[in-house]
Amino acid sequence: MLNFVLCDDHVITLNKLSKMLESIFIEKNINATVALKAKTANEVIDFIKYNKVDVLILDIDLKSTMSGIELGQFIRNNNKSVYIIYTTGHIEYVMIAYKVKTFDFLPKPIVKERLEDTVLRLIDDMKTSPKQYIKIGSSRTFVNQEDINFIKRDGMKVVFYTNNRQYETYSSFSKLQTLLPDNFIRCHKSYIANINNIIDIQTSNNTILFNNDEKCDIGPKYKTNLMEVIKNHGISTNDFDCAYNAK
Repeated sequence: MLNFVLCDDHVITLNKLSKMLESIFIEKNINATVALKAKTANEVIDFIKYNKVDVLILDIDLKSTMSGIELGQFIRNNNKSVYIIYTTGHIEYVMIAYKVKTFDFLPKPIVKERLEDTVLRLIDDMKTSPKQYIKIGSSRTFVNQEDINFIKRDGMKVVFYTNNRQYETYSSFSKLQTLLPDNFIRCHKSYIANINNIIDIQTSNNTILFNNDEKCDIGPKYKTNLMEVIKNHGISTNDFDCAYNAK
C-alpha cells in the first residue's frame, strides 16, 4: 500500500485534498491511503521518523519557521525515492519547487481532475521504477520493495509478505524472479527472500527470520548461493546466530 502524507496550514484545504485523494483511490482502484494530514512541518518530520512515506503533497507557504520547500529538501536528503508534489497559490514559487526534484506542481485551488491526472501519472511512473516499487499482479497495487520480507509460491498464487500485511496474486513465480532487484534471492523452490530484511538465519534448521516472527525456509539446493550472495552484499554471517559453514 502507498502512503500519502499531506501538509497544509489551512485545515479546510487539507481536509478537501484528503477527501479528493481518497475518492480517486476508490474510483481508480489504487491501493493507497492518506497516512497523515499535517498542519505543520514538525508533524511531518515526526511522522517520517517511524513510518514509511511514498508520496508527499506539500503546501509551499506553510506560514511557519520552515517552508514547504525547506521541508521537502530536508526529507529528500534522507529519502531519495519519495515523490514530492507541491501545492501553492503563488505561481512565482514554481521554479523554486522544482529544485527539490518535484514530481508535479498543483496550483490552488486544487481541482479533482487535475489531482487525478497527477496521481495516475505518478502510478505510471512507478511502473518504470522496478527497483523501488513492485507491481502486484495486474492491479494498481504497488509495494515498496523495502517493505517485502519474502515472496512465497502457494500453488498457482504468489504471496508477498510484508510487515503489515500479505498481498496475493496469480503470477508466474519464475518470471517474477527475473523482474526483482538483486537483493531478492531464491532461497527455496517456493520462496524468494529479501536479504536486506533478514534479521537472523538459523542454518541448523534452514530457516530465515524476519520481523514480526515471520520466517521462510532455505532449500539445500539454494543454501550455498544464498550465503555467498549475502557475503557479497557486505553482510557478515557473524551477524546471525549460526555462522555458515560451506562444507
